[in-house]
Amino acid sequence: MLRATLKSLLARKLRLVLSGLAVVLGVMFVSGAFVTTDTLGRTFDNLFTEGYATTDVAVTAKPKVAVAEMDGEEVPTPLKASVVDQVAKVEGVKEAIGMVGADGARVIGSDGKVVTSFGPPRIGANWTGLDAIMEMREGRGPTADTEIAVNAEVAKAANIKVGDRVAVLTQLPKQTFTLVGVWGYTDDRDSIGGVQEVAFTTPVAQRSMLGQTGVFTQVTVRVDGGRTPAAVRDRIAGQLGDAYEVKTGKQLAEESSAGFKDALSFFNNILLGFAGVALFVGIFLILNTFSIIVAQRTKELALMRALGASRRQVINSVLTEAVAIGLIAAVLGLGAGIGVGALLVWLFGRMSGGMDPATVGVPLAAVLSALIVGVVVTVVAAVLPALRASRIAPVAAMQDVATPDRPLTKVTVAGAIVGAAGAALLGVGLYGASSLLLILAGVLVTFIGIALLTPLISKPVVALLGRLFSWSVPGRLGRLNSGRNPRRTAITAAALMVGIALVTGVTVIMDSAKQSLAAQAEDTIKAQIVVSGEQNGPRPPTFDETVLTKAQQISGVRSVAGVWSDQAVIDGERTYVNATDDLAKLADTFGTPGLTTLRGNQMAVSVEEAKDHGWTVGSVHEVQLPRGELHKYTIAATYDEDRMPGSYLLPAAATKEFGLVQPEIGFVRLDDGVAVEQVLPQVKQLVADSPEVNATDRSAFIAQQSGDFDTVITMVQVLLGLAILIAVLGVVNTLALSVLERTRELGLLRAVGLGRAQTMRMVTVESVVISVFGALLGVVVGAGLGTAVVRALDGEGITDLVLPWDRMGLYLGLAALVGVLAAVLPSIRAARLNVLAAIAHD
Repeated sequence: MLRATLKSLLARKLRLVLSGLAVVLGVMFVSGAFVTTDTLGRTFDNLFTEGYATTDVAVTAKPKVAVAEMDGEEVPTPLKASVVDQVAKVEGVKEAIGMVGADGARVIGSDGKVVTSFGPPRIGANWTGLDAIMEMREGRGPTADTEIAVNAEVAKAANIKVGDRVAVLTQLPKQTFTLVGVWGYTDDRDSIGGVQEVAFTTPVAQRSMLGQTGVFTQVTVRVDGGRTPAAVRDRIAGQLGDAYEVKTGKQLAEESSAGFKDALSFFNNILLGFAGVALFVGIFLILNTFSIIVAQRTKELALMRALGASRRQVINSVLTEAVAIGLIAAVLGLGAGIGVGALLVWLFGRMSGGMDPATVGVPLAAVLSALIVGVVVTVVAAVLPALRASRIAPVAAMQDVATPDRPLTKVTVAGAIVGAAGAALLGVGLYGASSLLLILAGVLVTFIGIALLTPLISKPVVALLGRLFSWSVPGRLGRLNSGRNPRRTAITAAALMVGIALVTGVTVIMDSAKQSLAAQAEDTIKAQIVVSGEQNGPRPPTFDETVLTKAQQISGVRSVAGVWSDQAVIDGERTYVNATDDLAKLADTFGTPGLTTLRGNQMAVSVEEAKDHGWTVGSVHEVQLPRGELHKYTIAATYDEDRMPGSYLLPAAATKEFGLVQPEIGFVRLDDGVAVEQVLPQVKQLVADSPEVNATDRSAFIAQQSGDFDTVITMVQVLLGLAILIAVLGVVNTLALSVLERTRELGLLRAVGLGRAQTMRMVTVESVVISVFGALLGVVVGAGLGTAVVRALDGEGITDLVLPWDRMGLYLGLAALVGVLAAVLPSIRAARLNVLAAIAHD
């Protein structure tokens, strides 16, 4: 039986390829995710190991507000210069160097624009000379306060050279320096990990990056020969006490790498999630493929039964074929996954600004997942067809039989039950427990229920869609073919339905959120002009605080207010806080009268936040900002969170202890009757020295803020494109196998006068009807799921339901095009059939 199964498998190579293609693509995504994260993980290991190669021990102050890698930028706590002297006196310390190094030094290039960064920080540091892995490419290090040096990464990106006058944005307003040196790193590298570095003299670095002189962010220690870094670390820690963190360079490298690996695990989970969707769609394809295979092998399997094969042997025959296909597909998918992983790593290196990735590796997890997923998915999809094959009666070997079209009662009842269970899970997840796991489970079960109901739905819908093409004989034949086997049509369409439903659902949610927030902003923000920038690095762009004062003096301006943002710890809980230079003016720009200017020890809290914590006006709370000491603030006012920015508002004095001491956003409200065009050019002139920010009208600002939703939709469409591609292959697969199955029928049609072109049109119509049916089902289901989520989020501010009719129409149009393209190869094969050989085909 085993030999017969393998011979049958090898005798139908096309069937083998088509059956395994979906598994190959799904496994490719799974293994590619593991290859990518493993390679990037080793990349960060190498990066931080080299970055701390010249550091034996490092001393830093414990951060006032500890921030995880994925939660934002942690602000370093400054060290006093006396700490450097204290460390230098510890036994075993050969040299202690006070270092300044903080993110936020943005170089303005020769084109007048800020050099952007999409990941790596832009470090401003003090020049302490070359170390073992640095090499001077040109010039020297800065010795005067008007000089800087940059690494070659910055010099190339900014198109600057030694001798140029270069402007730099830091915690201070724009400063201009003379570039006196450009350095690189060994092995002809322009940077380590794409990091942009600007080196100042120590006093300038302290003022520009930390806001005060006489302080450092770190003490770098070099240990005497014969001493171990661990031993010296322990001595230094004993001298300094618990307020400091003392670690070896090896520790720092391991901890820094671990932090980035946590972020990579999130990225890995996203890729695996989309791989799961692709494999879920692949199950439909494989299930359909094996169903068709069993139908085509009816006489063969019946003959085996007649010769004495048991039902168990027939089941094992089909499952053995599935295992073989799964193994072959898993190996091919693993190879493709390695290629995809290498491509993603290369793209990461390019996007991160020149990071040198580690050699692409294949972790054991990638190999095991490819083999397990490939085989398991294929076998699971083949179980039902295998059971169906085992029920073929031996007498069928003596008849010219086809698999009968069985009643849809059982599958319809099962679909109704499963669909109801999925709806219940969704309801509990959305409206009750607010559990993401329940929501995902509900979506999965709902899709399965709808897929089971699809055969019942397909009959009337396919008949209706087919009538659009029934104006010719090939069109009528194609319509009849698409509806002759509802189960097969339903499974093929269901695969396309899943991908399009997910894209449509996400689009409905994102478009609804976008319009809701835009409408809320239009209603809330009364300021006609907004000063802000688009964040293109780890830290948001800022501008000189004097811009706010000067804007207030422009004729026709009613009120101007700035907003600062950072993280803080309030009563032991880390949260985001805002600050404003004048609460009364900010309230006016937001159309919220009744709030007065805060004093130095007062704060305002949203009504929702106060209610959640049980706070009242007059209660006192401890607030720790990124810099400075612990403060006590009294709640002086509460406000509706929908009518003001953020949940917490601190006074202007608090901004001196923020990580960024300059405002991020400025709101300008005009007097009644004053035209925006009259004032906007004057405000633009005020921020001319801050190329990262710009002054825009309110509509442009709101459009900029909501642009992130479009980015999310695009990313989802790209990632779900693989699932849709698999569904398209399912259409091709179904048509190709159907053409093989109907070889004799096609020969007879050709014999009675159906031309080659008509044969191709017939197959194309069948393909288009199936594709459009799947897309139509996906659009309806996706719109329904998206609507349910939007309604559930009504209390979260998403109040407007937006159905993207244009995109849904585009999906249907693309589905028709997909149907045409999917039919190309099967229709050509059908048209080229030898008529006499086809009639004689058994």
